[in-house]
Order: sequence, then C-alpha cells, then structure tokens
Amino acid sequence: MKVEEFDYYLPPELIAQEPVEPRDSSRLMVLYRNGDIEHRVFRDIVSYFEPGDCLVINDTRVIRARLSGYRRDTGGKVEILLLSEAAPGIWEVLVRPGRRARVGTELYFGGGELVARVLGKTQSGGRLVSFDSGGAPLQDMLERLGSIPLPPYIKAPLEQDERYQTVYAMRRGSVAAPTAGLHFTPELLDSIRSLGVRVVPVTLHIGLGTFRPVKVEEVEQHEMHEERYQLAPEAASAINEARSTGGRIFAVGTTCTRVLETCAGDGHVVPRTGSTRLFIYPGYHFKVVDALITNFHLPRSTLLMLVSAFAGRENILRAYNIAIQHRYRFYSFGDAMLIL
Repeated sequence: MKVEEFDYYLPPELIAQEPVEPRDSSRLMVLYRNGDIEHRVFRDIVSYFEPGDCLVINDTRVIRARLSGYRRDTGGKVEILLLSEAAPGIWEVLVRPGRRARVGTELYFGGGELVARVLGKTQSGGRLVSFDSGGAPLQDMLERLGSIPLPPYIKAPLEQDERYQTVYAMRRGSVAAPTAGLHFTPELLDSIRSLGVRVVPVTLHIGLGTFRPVKVEEVEQHEMHEERYQLAPEAASAINEARSTGGRIFAVGTTCTRVLETCAGDGHVVPRTGSTRLFIYPGYHFKVVDALITNFHLPRSTLLMLVSAFAGRENILRAYNIAIQHRYRFYSFGDAMLIL
C-alpha cells in the first residue's frame, strides 16, 4: 500500500489557528461506515450515545516541554524540545541549533537552575540529555521555566495554555495534546454520564512522532514511534463490563484507540502499563473500538491511516473532501468527526 494513497489537498486557510469558544461549539461531522454523513455541532454528540455505552478518554496532560536557554561554554542561545523520557532523568530532545550540541555540552536554563548535559545522538537526529534540577522535581521546573509546545502549523500565539489541554487532563507526560478531547466540557461530560454512559480514563503520553511525516513509500515499511500508556484494572473492568452487556466502546481519539487495541485480549481488554508501537492502517481488524471521535488529520499521516482503517480509505477521503467543501476547520484546533 502506497503512502501517496493517503494524500489530499487542504486549502491553508482551513488550518485552524485558534480554538473555538465554547469548546463544544465546534462543528461535528458524523460519518457512518456505510458512507452516510450528517453535519452537527459537537454538543449534539450526546444524542448518539445509549445507556450502557462506554466513553474512553485519554487523561494525559501536556507538559511545558519547550525550554529556552544558553550554552555554558559559549553563551550562545539554545532551545530544546523534550520528546520522551528514555529513563529517569534522561530525555530524548530536539536541540536548536543542534549541530554544535556535542556529547558533554551543557545547556543552562533559568540562569543555571536547570542544567541539561548532552549524552549522545539519537537515530532520529535528536539528542539524549540528562537533567540536573538541583534536587527539585523536573516536572516542577518545567512548569516554571518551560512553555507549551504547539504544532508547527499553528502560527498564532495561544492566549491561554489551558486551551491546549483537555478539561480532564491529569497525568503529566505528553508533548502534544490528545486533540479529539479538546471539544469536551465538564457539562457535556455530565450530560453523557446522565444517560447511563460510563466515562473511563486511560493514559497515553503523546510524543512528537505522532506528527512526523511518514517518509517511506510503502505504508507497511513505516515504524511507529514508541509511546507510554496505562490501562488501569478499574478502567479495564468498566470497559469489559460495557462490552459484556452489549454497550459500545467510544474511543476519544487515535490515542485511546491505540491503548485499547494494544490491550485487547480475547473479547476483552487486559490491564497493562508499558509502551506501544502499534501501527494501525487499512487491513487492521479492530477488536475493541466500536465508535471513534477524532479530528481531521494531516495528509500522509499515521493518524489518517488509522481512521482509514476504521472507516475505509475511500470513505474517509470522500468525507474529507466534503469537509473541505463545507469549510470545516482542520487539525489540532479544528472541528471533529464521529465515526459510527
């Protein structure tokens, strides 16, 4: 299967630069796997749930992963972006400028309150660094010294950092938001619960590999980035109970989908904590997810391949063309799609 089969043209003006207010006023395209389409507003999603269904959300929280500082040896300005934690206190990062970030180089942030020491290169061109935070928790230092990273296609500054967090974000660890969840409000979640729907959290910490382009020609040759996840026993129990009583599993986003399918057993899910490289593309047989809530994704991306696996490539690309004709907003701050 060729990567070019997942290409499409998006007018640049349809790339959303800021979130809508309120969150649940974004548009919602409802796509049925038989090809039918409905145009709604996101808060209307309540009408698609039934008692006994289960809504699975990703409770990860975006960290302030972008740090600006200077090199200890030259005083030159430097910026790093944390990607993923390789070991306690050791992170894979992107460094800019990176050519002179050799092994042993020390980078100072906050006037030296936080020091990063370059340990080596990674296969993807990043660096492995160890952090010395003077005994303070690194996450606390990041909250004070760092800033929220936004995808490169968002050019406008973000007025409120919380708008790039879901309302249920709890567990710090992502460098990008699970954007399908940005549309939910506390009131909307309460309305869904009032129908007899269980809202169940799982965790997957998102790395920037999610947004990196697929550089191979054949889809099957692509290697997925590794992301840490957790499906707790109580979450697994709630999901399995819903399945055993005929309820449907609604996954909020590709991240929840990958957790659920990674943990799929024989007709149920198994509680696990670990890392996943699961790559879902057309031909994949879904074992857990019955309905998918998602945004509109970049051309040639693994995210577009996942939703194409769920609803069919031709069906998805047709829906995307219709979304463009109807001037839907695309990508992280864009509108949503419910696939049934």
